[in-house]
Amino acid sequence: MKVVIVESPAKAKTINRYLGDGYHVLASYGHIRDLPPKDGSVRPDENFAMDWEVASNSQKHLKEIVDALKGADGLILATDPDREGEAISWHVWDELQRRKVLNGTTVERVTFNAITKNAVLEAMSQPRELDQELVNAYLARRALDYLVGFTLSPVLWRKLPGSKSAGRVQSVALRMICDRELEIEKFQAEEYWTVGADMTTSAADKFSARLTHLDEKKLEKFDLNDAAKAERAASAVRSGQFTVTSVEKKSKQRRPYAPFTTSTLQQDASRRLYFSARQTMDIAQKLYEGFEIDGETVGLITYMRTDGVQIAGEAITAVRELIGSRYGAKFLPDSPREYKSKAKNAQEAHEAVRPTDPRRTPDSLAKYLSADQLKLYDLIWKRTVASQMESAIMDQVAVVMSTPDGHTQLRANGSTIVFKGFLEAYDDTPATGTSDDTPDEDGAGNILPPMSEGQNVGVGDVKPEQHFTQPPPRFSEASLVKALEEKGIGRPSTYASIIQVLQDRQYVSVENRRFTPQDRGRVVTAFLESFFLRYVEYNFTADLENQLDEISGGRLDWKKVLSDFWHDFAAAIDGTKDLTRTVVIDAVDALLEPHLFPKR
Repeated sequence: MKVVIVESPAKAKTINRYLGDGYHVLASYGHIRDLPPKDGSVRPDENFAMDWEVASNSQKHLKEIVDALKGADGLILATDPDREGEAISWHVWDELQRRKVLNGTTVERVTFNAITKNAVLEAMSQPRELDQELVNAYLARRALDYLVGFTLSPVLWRKLPGSKSAGRVQSVALRMICDRELEIEKFQAEEYWTVGADMTTSAADKFSARLTHLDEKKLEKFDLNDAAKAERAASAVRSGQFTVTSVEKKSKQRRPYAPFTTSTLQQDASRRLYFSARQTMDIAQKLYEGFEIDGETVGLITYMRTDGVQIAGEAITAVRELIGSRYGAKFLPDSPREYKSKAKNAQEAHEAVRPTDPRRTPDSLAKYLSADQLKLYDLIWKRTVASQMESAIMDQVAVVMSTPDGHTQLRANGSTIVFKGFLEAYDDTPATGTSDDTPDEDGAGNILPPMSEGQNVGVGDVKPEQHFTQPPPRFSEASLVKALEEKGIGRPSTYASIIQVLQDRQYVSVENRRFTPQDRGRVVTAFLESFFLRYVEYNFTADLENQLDEISGGRLDWKKVLSDFWHDFAAAIDGTKDLTRTVVIDAVDALLEPHLFPKR
């Protein structure tokens, strides 16, 4: 009998059924240990020795594992296939070693990228050892987060009574939200006007155009900056006789997006389904672990924590077969599309998030899934299928109309979808328009009537419109996740918890699905920028993430990274010991002045 350890009990039952007799599958229920939340759990003076404590609710699960190992032939650690999963396996192994339970028992590590019978059996045939480099990266990250939290937070409490804790990555994400709010507060709106015109052809076809040139000069954004100038420009259009001077046509190909990674799934689910990052990950976890369908529990998607955009060869074959049968040969490229990830971290080797079997269409699963589960599966299914389809082809037309003297010019732009390509996966209707499900709503726009050079066009209603420049928008979950990823801050698997912590600490609030920093959060950010600027700098945090990736690849020693960080960080902490309350308040006030005393 071999003992197999997975993370969740639902997965344990399914995998035990796949493996059959000879295996006893048990769940660890996530992490069994963590650093005790007290000073001294990480000790820099003892070469970063770390104390671990078995959680009270894990004692029962650990006892079951210990009992099962009595007389067992081997232990297979089969927790999730990411850095955190590797850490959970290491914790189980290390605790069993500490308790002297293994006694020479063979220990192997396997990872399931999908919870299907074939995927599980294939993974079991390819065991490996624990990846100590991945474990070291986890240990370094956990130690860094502990040292920052348990060293910096007391400084906050002493110098800013009423403030809550600070975190290594959360503080940087909070700074991004606060910086954006400061941009908004400092923003001074500028007035500008545009002139639009309703036009007609000799065949009485109507279309819209806009003024681009006046007095032989191309109009810049702020050339028409008041009502008088706009009205003068509108009068020039009303009194003009316009002839088509050029008709430019070109075709544009639009390639499909790559399959989902963790972060792009979170972004798309936020933008389209209004799901929070945590909600997306919770639903994706359930889709990964599986549902009972036709008497068998099967996972519906591959593992959801990944930075990779590639998918397995057999999956590509299955998707291409589905495209050919469902949409037709014209939607199928001659050769499979290949995608490459820009990510450098250890999760890059994992597949993208995709259906385990594309033949399980969203419609066929409707009776097994809740409404939200079906929505997320539908999003993943469409993205995967579309990623292997032909490009969409659009005809774009630009028509320039001018007065005889060339002093006044109008321009009309239009586009039509000639071939829907991958957009067909988002909308199965004939190619005459687009669906709300289409990515970026990049479909047909203003459709122009046929026109040719030298043709006269008539001027109808001319409308000057007033505009004001707009400040940058507050971050939504989708845009914050995208910004964090672009800056290399945190990792996709951590975004949901980062966002949740900021809300739990009441550093930010969510209004109309946008983050607004609260005064508590702004004061904390101002304090950190004043006295710990290096540790909330975007580049510094991103470089530290890169070092953690280097550790996971075996290219950096994890304790050296900790030592280098701690040397400077401890000095920064010591430098705040003599800070008076007055100095702190003055520094915070200086940074918050635009917020406290806005210029209007």
